[in-house]
Amino acid sequence: MTEPTKLSVALHNETATAQLMADLALLIGPGDVITLTGDLGAGKTAAARSLIRYLAGDEELEVPSPTFTLVQSYELPPFPVMHADLYRIEDESELEEIGLSPLPEATLVLIEWPERAPSAMPADRIDIALTHRPALGSNARAADITGYGKAAATVPRLKALREFLDNSGYIDAGRKRMAGDASTRSYARLIRDDGVVILMNSPQRPDGAALYNGKSYSAAVHLAENIKPFVAVDEGLRAAGVSAPAIHHFDLDHGFLISEDFGSEGVIEGHPPRPIGERYEAATDVLAALHAKTLPETLPLAGQSYDIPVFDVEALLIEIGLMPEWYLPDRNAPLSEAARAEFFAMWRELLKKPLAAPKTWVIRDYHSPNLIWLDDRSGIERVGVIDFQDTVLGPHSYDVVSLLQDARIDVPENIELTLLSRYIKARRASDAAFDAAGFAELYAIMSAQRNTRLLGTFARLNRRDGKPHYLRHQPRIWTYLQRSLAHPALGFLRDWYLANVPPPKSPPQP
Repeated sequence: MTEPTKLSVALHNETATAQLMADLALLIGPGDVITLTGDLGAGKTAAARSLIRYLAGDEELEVPSPTFTLVQSYELPPFPVMHADLYRIEDESELEEIGLSPLPEATLVLIEWPERAPSAMPADRIDIALTHRPALGSNARAADITGYGKAAATVPRLKALREFLDNSGYIDAGRKRMAGDASTRSYARLIRDDGVVILMNSPQRPDGAALYNGKSYSAAVHLAENIKPFVAVDEGLRAAGVSAPAIHHFDLDHGFLISEDFGSEGVIEGHPPRPIGERYEAATDVLAALHAKTLPETLPLAGQSYDIPVFDVEALLIEIGLMPEWYLPDRNAPLSEAARAEFFAMWRELLKKPLAAPKTWVIRDYHSPNLIWLDDRSGIERVGVIDFQDTVLGPHSYDVVSLLQDARIDVPENIELTLLSRYIKARRASDAAFDAAGFAELYAIMSAQRNTRLLGTFARLNRRDGKPHYLRHQPRIWTYLQRSLAHPALGFLRDWYLANVPPPKSPPQP
């Protein structure tokens, strides 16, 4: 059994309480339970209110005490939150009536007065005991935070985060939640009089169980499992003339960093969103310029070094395998053993060309959500790149596919082909021997690889991770896949997909 872990924090005023709860919010998620104990007026509701407002991104959100309603529910941007007050509970059997027994799934639950139903509290929880501390000021409190069971690990991480912020000079900064991504990372804007920076929380964590020759999915396909690749590649990109955010402070052991804030001006516009021509041209030019360079395979990292992993055949095949593993069962089209073997044999053969091609840095998710427009800069530096910790050494065509077949927005085929021609023209200008036709074939192969993987990834995000909104992208991925399968070099693959891979369901109409 995991021993409880403890942390004590002096809270001089309500602002300090809000900062503590914002820091805790970075480290918790749906399914977690936080109990709040203390005398009447100790600040339990104020602490819960601060956490809810932070997650809502709304400092004015009405968050009444649930003393009389017993439970208040909130559908907040990251996940649902339930705020309960058990002060008026006389018997634990009443918890079932108010929706707390069993506890709701995929919901963050905040419970005031948990001592009114002690045996009903889960073994895995964080308790925040609040007490008055008049010696520190009339509104001062002390928060004694204890982590129990699986939640015990959160408390030392909270302590490390607070120490990092203190050492960096940001412990008193304002906090504003930022939307996360499909990973386990979380982000906040830190606001001081001298400007705004971004805090990244990147816990050391594999993605998935050890199912791939004893490795997690992330280890097998070379996804970053800690913050070190981000720091190393960030400096590498900046040295190569690419606008990656300047890193001001980092803690490699705990996975925290504070970096430059590029803002939120993107490279798309409209509803539904579509590419902004000038910005997509610049983003294409970034890749052409980067790919024209001879880039190092080992990067310096805080007095040590970081070897960029190679995007090898096994990693590429494991990625592709997400499609039969997660997508086909959703479409009631599981493969026979023979068809499955044929699928991987075809792909192993098809990948020989891109694997034999010259290698460069493959950023992997070089697409609209991760590109910020920096209007005050010039040339390719106008494109800010913010997601590159999964960089590998692989074929030049991969990131061009990521950009021109954006998984999250529709890129019309005429724009894709125009920008593909722009990239090829730029590469030929710097290298007369650049093989345009050969690159087009590699582009089609890596498009088929990436979009096959994405069909499976989005199915997995829905079924394993409870993120159904990713399913709406599957029809777009299917469209891109059909474009790439039309290339003559992929004829045999096209026939196999036609026989074995049904299209995704149409997304529900709004």
